[in-house]
Amino acid sequence: MRLVFMGTPDFAEASLKSIYDEGHHEVLAVFTQPDRPRNRGMKLSFSPVKELALSKGTPVFQPETLRDGEAADIIRSLAPEIIVVVAYGKIIPREILDIPPRGCINVHGSLLPKYRGAAPIQWSILNGDREAGVTTMYLDEKMDTGDMIAKRSVTVGEYETSGELFERLKHLGAGLLLDTLRDIENGTAARIKQDESEAVYVRQLTKEDSPIDWTAPSEQIINKVRGLHPWPMAVAEFGGKQLKIHAALKTGRHTDRPAGEVVSSGKEGIEVACGDGKTVLITELQAAGGRRMKASDYLLGNKL
Repeated sequence: MRLVFMGTPDFAEASLKSIYDEGHHEVLAVFTQPDRPRNRGMKLSFSPVKELALSKGTPVFQPETLRDGEAADIIRSLAPEIIVVVAYGKIIPREILDIPPRGCINVHGSLLPKYRGAAPIQWSILNGDREAGVTTMYLDEKMDTGDMIAKRSVTVGEYETSGELFERLKHLGAGLLLDTLRDIENGTAARIKQDESEAVYVRQLTKEDSPIDWTAPSEQIINKVRGLHPWPMAVAEFGGKQLKIHAALKTGRHTDRPAGEVVSSGKEGIEVACGDGKTVLITELQAAGGRRMKASDYLLGNKL
């Protein structure tokens, strides 16, 4: 099929790459977010999707808005049969949704209708889910409410981080996208209404979510460390210094110490009391301006 692809980050790049690699569909153009300043130098950098598209010689468009009619005119001139949207970062307006005869489809990083909205993979970890997955669906004008086409799921590891799950799901989504495109082309794609009574909306995360609340249950604290990794990272203060927490484990131990108090520190790491009377063990951390290291190595040169 002749298609237009709309996407921006790594998650979308994996799907676009799968389309190129299969070689069955014609990518007429790619739409991605405008170049943004990134990293300490604040230099303008291309999105992963733009870099891939340019390497394949595909025309790239980066409109600031999709609602002034210009993007719609470009897409009409391309006459795609279908539009594929993966983590583009903008709501697609009706005038664009109505252009391709086979519709606009999306790959979403959750098992809809759970986790509509931003950061679905992170929220699945934050909430301690043991199952996660991806969904392909037809887009409508609202956020992640369109009819579902197919789903694939995976079991989440006990200490798996959002970053690790992201890597698995982006490839799972890419494979599901190819199957979905095949089914649409063959006229066999399903169209399943979402159950609104089961819908869960989630918001984007910020650095304000980073501080650990030690009065929370130990399981919730572990999930926070996992869910906020690699960004925006869980943080905690010890010895007057704010530290990024890269990894923490359950200990199975109980304590009567107040929440947030260090119970022990040494070769295993830093053991901290939690709000449910249990403890967690911080095993990897990072000081401001420093590198990621074992908590035991940090303790060699720092007192708590």
